[in-house]
Amino acid sequence: MTTEPEQLDFPLSRRGDALPVECTRLREQQPVARVRTLTGDSAWLVSSHRLAGQVLQDKRFSLKETAAPGVPRQYALTIPPEVVNNMGNISSAGLRGAVMKALNPRADEGLHGWLRATADELIDRLLAEGPPVDLRTGFADPFSAALHCRVIGVPFSDWRRLMSGLDIAFMTSSHTFEGSQLNWYKDLDYMVERLNVPESERTGLLGRLAALREDEESAHLTDEMLATVAVSLFGAGAVSTSAFLVLAVLALLQRPELIGYLREHPERMGGAVDELLRWNLSIGDGLPRLALDDVQLGDVLVRKGELVLVLVEGANFDPEVFENPGRLDLERAHNPHLSFGGGRHFCPASALGRLHAETALAALVDRVPRLRLAVPEEQLVWRTGFIKRLPERLPVLW
Repeated sequence: MTTEPEQLDFPLSRRGDALPVECTRLREQQPVARVRTLTGDSAWLVSSHRLAGQVLQDKRFSLKETAAPGVPRQYALTIPPEVVNNMGNISSAGLRGAVMKALNPRADEGLHGWLRATADELIDRLLAEGPPVDLRTGFADPFSAALHCRVIGVPFSDWRRLMSGLDIAFMTSSHTFEGSQLNWYKDLDYMVERLNVPESERTGLLGRLAALREDEESAHLTDEMLATVAVSLFGAGAVSTSAFLVLAVLALLQRPELIGYLREHPERMGGAVDELLRWNLSIGDGLPRLALDDVQLGDVLVRKGELVLVLVEGANFDPEVFENPGRLDLERAHNPHLSFGGGRHFCPASALGRLHAETALAALVDRVPRLRLAVPEEQLVWRTGFIKRLPERLPVLW
């Protein structure tokens, strides 16, 4: 008589400085394993690179349907259901061209120089303040906000209120709560206001979206629809780039010799960022998909209507794909990591995210080469109930 293996609770860990201990065992023994989500629902957790890629590429696994009523969930929805499939909605509304242009760093000729100047200005403030400082609130958060304020077309002076809204928008909870809806509509109203500023003040994506309203073919677009695009892109982009940057810096602080390496070899920064993306554990939950049909996934038959979660760190540390995956190798040549997702939902802002990280890290290793943690690593406090693995503070000195 065989017994069902014990069902793990998911997420596995909230710490972003160590690979969850279950990762290797799951990938080797149960690459498609039953887990229990925050809502108490059952899901399949996929932890090998090959099977993760299959889920992300196969159209029978849907992101949109994970927000449908009555389906198993990873956690309760804290944003309107239609926002889950944001890029799909953008395409169906005829907005994809405007959005993709806004997210393309090549479309903004002065972006690279402006980003470096912004990074230097933030570092100047930290140096003037003197150590120790919190690198998350003093650098990563405002630098990520600055980029996305420029891309979306809102004043940087509003960055604190916009970033504080993300703390609620991306909470992971077993049930809905009143504050999430209030938070969403507060930010939505803000974007509607910015959409309707005088034409001379319009910039970025909001400027492009506002201009579309003058086209007869865009008569179906409401201010709320356009503002939803802006809120969604700001939120997803700013929280992701900031969390990645914090954990990328932490990884380098744990290996000071790599800071020296990057300072001596600035031309290697692009490849280094890709490796830090592979290594990074900021994606705190699985990438969710709902099965639209019965699908064979490895040794498991996933039934129609079941929830599948892609464990990105399982795929990114798979020795079948990455040689010596437990080593942070900034010269790694073959690096098909899944940190930007895959398939139809591959992150449309991946080039923007890479430029953001490369600029930030180049500025830090150049300006503050003796950067190091100001507290013992075990004293870092990791946020719970959040879509990203994130230390509440990253105290540093130099």
